[in-house]
Amino acid sequence: MHCPYCRNTDTRVVDSRVSDDGNAIRRRRTCASESCGKRFTTVELMQLTVLKRSGATEPFTRDKAVAGVRKACKGRPVSEDDLACLGQAVEDTLRLSGAAEIPAHEVGLAILGPLRELDEVAYLRFASVYRAFESAADFEQEIAMLRAEAEVEAEVETEVEVRRPPGPEPRNPVTEAPTPAPSG
Repeated sequence: MHCPYCRNTDTRVVDSRVSDDGNAIRRRRTCASESCGKRFTTVELMQLTVLKRSGATEPFTRDKAVAGVRKACKGRPVSEDDLACLGQAVEDTLRLSGAAEIPAHEVGLAILGPLRELDEVAYLRFASVYRAFESAADFEQEIAMLRAEAEVEAEVETEVEVRRPPGPEPRNPVTEAPTPAPSG
């Protein structure tokens, strides 16, 4: 590592810390040159690479993943903020896998989950290209799966409602002010 002040190649690490999100390491360094001795910070990021079907590799870029999703969301009520959050979720999922090289297929799988939660129509559009749907039957099968999962979620919500004891909702003493005593 070169000192940014005097270009000396002899520097040493004084302190290392992992960033809050765990994706980078901050290193506090000092120049070993007696004439300089200045301190500076470096940041190391893990480079995710995508292994394409052709065998070529390229760095993962969130913008490229979001661009594909943006096409599927055209004409849908999905904002740029929603797409940015989806891109972050996809990148977080890939980084949590711990692998430095991700097959392109895994990037697509990481997109499908958050996209389905964001907009089902956009999900179907993206899935139809990603999974290479060949007929209306493929769409029907995917829609049937979405409906079945929605029914299971509705049943779980109903069970939670049934388990709740009858009567008034419990009071939260932190958010509710006490009832004042009558004066008199």
